Amino acid sequence: MISLRQHAISLVAVFLALALGLFLGSGFVGDRVNSMTGTSRDRIGDLETERDDLNAKLNAANSFDMAIAPRLIANTLRDQSVLVVTAPNAAQADIDAVKESLSGAGARFGGQMALTDALLSDSRSEELRTIVDQTIPPGTMLRAELTDSGGRAGDLLGALVLSNDAARPASAEDRRTGLRTLRDGGFIDYADNAITPTDLVVVVTGEEFGPDSGAQGALVGRLAAAMAARGVGGALVGRTGSAGGGSPIAVVRADPSLANAVSTVDNVDQPTGRITTILALAAEVDGATGAYGTGPGAGAITVGADGRPAA
Repeated sequence: MISLRQHAISLVAVFLALALGLFLGSGFVGDRVNSMTGTSRDRIGDLETERDDLNAKLNAANSFDMAIAPRLIANTLRDQSVLVVTAPNAAQADIDAVKESLSGAGARFGGQMALTDALLSDSRSEELRTIVDQTIPPGTMLRAELTDSGGRAGDLLGALVLSNDAARPASAEDRRTGLRTLRDGGFIDYADNAITPTDLVVVVTGEEFGPDSGAQGALVGRLAAAMAARGVGGALVGRTGSAGGGSPIAVVRADPSLANAVSTVDNVDQPTGRITTILALAAEVDGATGAYGTGPGAGAITVGADGRPAA
């Protein structure tokens, strides 16, 4: 049973806690901290106002981009077909936005293909290489300089699906067989009869690949470059933050041989980035490749914003 003395001590403890809470809430400690750091409440208020102003300007800019986008991209990809390839970490909102932009640009949708975690797994790289080597269509040769699994997988996928003025894609039967073999192995995924021969490819990735991702970023970057080289061209796009670390975009931008094969856009989660994705694909048709966005290695915010006219 609790004694009267114990009960009194408990009550005193409660009142002390309440008093301490009132003391802290009065702002005394906050004022002391502010005086010690040299930061006044007025300065904090100024910073908050500046932040709100910047957010308002950003929202206004995004609203303008969304309003002007239909006119900027209209018919820029007319008569062009585009395949959408997604990395495992791609955000569904970005994928949907890219597809909507392609439609607004007048492009023909050539299907959607998903790269799987198995394709990016180091533990299955040898199995992937074996399947790739056994799935090469008759009469097709993969480029000898592509010895890594990402480059060879991208080269094969490009040979199966993409075409340009100099080369046609595999036959319908070889295409079905090759894609089905890779899907049965768990390396890609797509809906039956949904992939058709295309001119261009856009590979959608997510944010920066983490420190534990190993060579996954390099694999996706090399795959995207190899696929794009088989067709008229392509773009590797990611959301804000996707140009850092070992991400696919960072890997491509750091290697001139890859950077010359596929355009990169590092802010596809923003209206500006989605507009740029379409303009970059259109520039690829005209033989121009670039690095666009706001992240490390970007040459310009968008196509034609580097002081030179767009191709």
